[in-house]
Formats: sequence, structure tokens, C-alpha cells
Amino acid sequence: MWDFDKNSREALLHLFKDSNLDKHINISFQDFLTVYEEINHHLWHKYHLNQTTKEELRYLRFHQTFQEFKYQNLELAKEWADKYLLISPYKTHLITGTIEVLNHLSPKYDLHIITNGFKEVQHIKLKESNLNDYFKNVIISEEHGFNKPDLKIFELAQNLANAKHEECIMIGDNFETDIKGALNANWKAVYLAKEAPANFQHHKLTHINHLKSLTNLL
Repeated sequence: MWDFDKNSREALLHLFKDSNLDKHINISFQDFLTVYEEINHHLWHKYHLNQTTKEELRYLRFHQTFQEFKYQNLELAKEWADKYLLISPYKTHLITGTIEVLNHLSPKYDLHIITNGFKEVQHIKLKESNLNDYFKNVIISEEHGFNKPDLKIFELAQNLANAKHEECIMIGDNFETDIKGALNANWKAVYLAKEAPANFQHHKLTHINHLKSLTNLL
């Protein structure tokens, strides 16, 4: 729902300009962004698997990006780590069709959120984007000690929803954490992505290319 890519890029552009980074390392913002997003994706994958900590992820994504451009400034990386979390949750771009889909689903289903995102920003994002009223539970993995795709987070969500596994449907755009985790919990899953994973089929999995497709599916 919350357009992570667009909101994150706006926050990063603010930091990039505010720090005059182009003068320090003589690169364009787009070149910086390309390297950053690859590093950030890799570190988040490690975080989901409990192979790195939250604090390491927060600053290493900037520090390692700086290093790729031969720029050593750990102090600035840690400064960016703090400022990014202050700026990004107040960005309010939503994936196209979000409100339409929520208005379609909310009268028919109880809606909940399971997120591996940092706890200090999740409620801000929902409030600033006017999404709070659509959801009964916001389950933040950090507050419970286990991340998606750990089966425990799905069992917790199912219990909080007072639901049976056959009543649960996970809608997500991360195949490893959202979809595999849900299928392992014996839930149905809807994977929002441009391309389906190669050679993967499951009778409880549906693939969609656009969020608005949910209005016809559910």
C-alpha cells in the first residue's frame, strides 16, 4: 500500500541534496540510488533471516553505499540513518489503487497488517497516509521477536484475528517473506509482482500484476 520505492527515493534525495553529496563524491543522485537500493535490498534480506541487526541495517546501508564510491564517512552514514527515519514515514505516496482496494475489501473482510518494518515508523506511516481505520491489528515483528517468514508471526496473526488457517489470505509483494511464510502457515496467498517466481506453483497461490486486481479477485 505505502509506496516504499517512491517515498524512500524522495527522502534519500532530500538527504543527498542537504549533504551536498554530489560534490563530495562527484556522482549523480541516480547513480547513488542504484547502488544504494541494491545494498539496502541485500541487508533487508539478511535482516529478515536474522543475519544482521536493526541497528546495523540502519547505518550500514548508507555506509556501504558511500564506500562503493570510495567515500569514507561513517559519521555521516549514522547521521543519515537517523534523519532517514525522521523523514521517510511522513511521505504519503500510496501504490495506485490502494484506497479503492481498501474500500472494496474492508466491508467484506477483517484486515490486518504484518510488517518487518521498524516499529518507530509504522504507525506514523499509517496515520499520515490516512490508513489506520482500515486495519484491526498492526503486527510489527520487532515487537514480538520474530520476523516474516517465521511461522510464529503468522500463527500470532491468525490467533489475534481469531481465525482458522483456511480463512487467512496474505497479500504481499515480497515472495520470500510474505508468500513463502503464508504458504508455510497453510494460508492462501496473493503475490503482487510484475513477474511470477520461476518454476514455482502452488494451489493456494494467486499472482497479480496490479493492486486493483484484488477488486475482482476477492
